[in-house]
Amino acid sequence: MATLTEWELAEIERANATGLRPVVFVHGLWLLASSWQQWRTLFEEAGFATIAPGWPDDPDSVAEALADPEVFAHKMVGQVTDHYLEAIAALDVGPAVIGHSFGGLIAQKIAGTGSSVATVAIDPAPFQGVLALPVSSLKSAAPVLSNPANLGRAVALTFEQFSYGWTNNLSEEEGRHLYETYHVPTSGVPLFQAATANLNPFSETKVDTKNPERGPLLIINGTNDNTVPLAIGQSSYRLQARNPGVTELVEVPDRGHSLTLDSGWREVADIALNFVETHAPNPVA
Repeated sequence: MATLTEWELAEIERANATGLRPVVFVHGLWLLASSWQQWRTLFEEAGFATIAPGWPDDPDSVAEALADPEVFAHKMVGQVTDHYLEAIAALDVGPAVIGHSFGGLIAQKIAGTGSSVATVAIDPAPFQGVLALPVSSLKSAAPVLSNPANLGRAVALTFEQFSYGWTNNLSEEEGRHLYETYHVPTSGVPLFQAATANLNPFSETKVDTKNPERGPLLIINGTNDNTVPLAIGQSSYRLQARNPGVTELVEVPDRGHSLTLDSGWREVADIALNFVETHAPNPVA
């Protein structure tokens, strides 16, 4: 069943019209696709086309999301991955894929299908087989996992919860600005899927790390991230490094989970851009 919206189809059409290498941006929990706008501008100025599909049924704005939060409920990792794969299948040129948090997990799932030319996973949520489970990640997930009823709900974070999980390395002023600008409710399902992944052989968080068509992969992890601590990124890297493709890990000092959004976003974006320019340059005319 086709799931792409009119605006997503329009973005794909615009990208195809350029003939340039597209870069697909995948957002994670508690954000919308609009959170990638700074990155899209940077990559387009560098000569790439970009698209940033939402998750299925995502509203267009933070205001709409806050007015109707239950639209986010019940979204699952497999469903969201399929949505992005549908978008990628409509592209004329093979894309690079960049994802953050659960978007980083989904980006790796996409890479495992051989559908991306190069992939960047930033502070990626753990996939099946990643055993690291730092206390701070459990505390960050507690607003969802502490209540089994959240499996069927959309869940918002309080500012205090957002401050711990996302902006622990920022001033309160900047943290509150990010919270008010970007934060939206999210589906509770993906966190439950990740929490039970190593107990469920059929988990949708499974990633094909062995596919030789996976392509080059860069994992970026902030060293001060409470939501996806460095130990998770390192564990993900060790599993992915068994793949014959290029696999790299970059640790970004003193950065938290908001590293794609906050005032230091450009440092992280430049790392990703350099990797994409190296491993997924524009096709020769």
